[in-house]
Amino acid sequence: MSTKFDEQLKKIKQGVLEMGELARSMLRESIVSLKNQDLELADKVYDNKNVIMKMDEDIEHLCLQAISMYQPMAKDMRIIGSSLKLITYLTRIGRYGKDIAKFVKEIADEPHIKKLVSIPHMSKIVDNMISDALNAYRDEEPLDIKSFIERDDDVDILRNTIFREALTYMMQNSKNIERCIYYVMISRYLERCADHSCKMAEKIQYMITGDRIEIK
Repeated sequence: MSTKFDEQLKKIKQGVLEMGELARSMLRESIVSLKNQDLELADKVYDNKNVIMKMDEDIEHLCLQAISMYQPMAKDMRIIGSSLKLITYLTRIGRYGKDIAKFVKEIADEPHIKKLVSIPHMSKIVDNMISDALNAYRDEEPLDIKSFIERDDDVDILRNTIFREALTYMMQNSKNIERCIYYVMISRYLERCADHSCKMAEKIQYMITGDRIEIK
């Protein structure tokens, strides 16, 4: 029984990690497609929406099956409970990647304004936050929570900076309005992905240590 449960738990963790890499790549590649105005890559990201939804469903089924069949306790139960939370956050990150990819088609016909303002830099910070959370989940090692707080604050500042810059460009030339509105929306999506990575960090820290924390 124990061996079968261990195999089930390993399958759950592997599934979450694979889903995490897909969500991360969807977000990262959506920004690359935006930067390069690559419609083919944007289509690839958009098409992955069904793949990530299927992964969400499959992992949820494995988790519920493990709970009902093996009645896990202590850390094993925390791993399963945290995994159920993580797939929700990862699905949302993937959806934001899908939504950004959809925007690429709307603004691919004109040059970018000021090299996309600070969006590429912002996306790198968010990508690293997601990666750090997934690595901690994989290795079951405590996270550097202070680093998450600092980076989340940086992302918030960048979002406000992008909003102010975009507003300036819109006031300078009405032709910039549509494109800059998309920039503002994308910065908002990236901010939400940073928030989701913080929620992942909270759950992973609880999974590992049994202590609940809140990243504000």
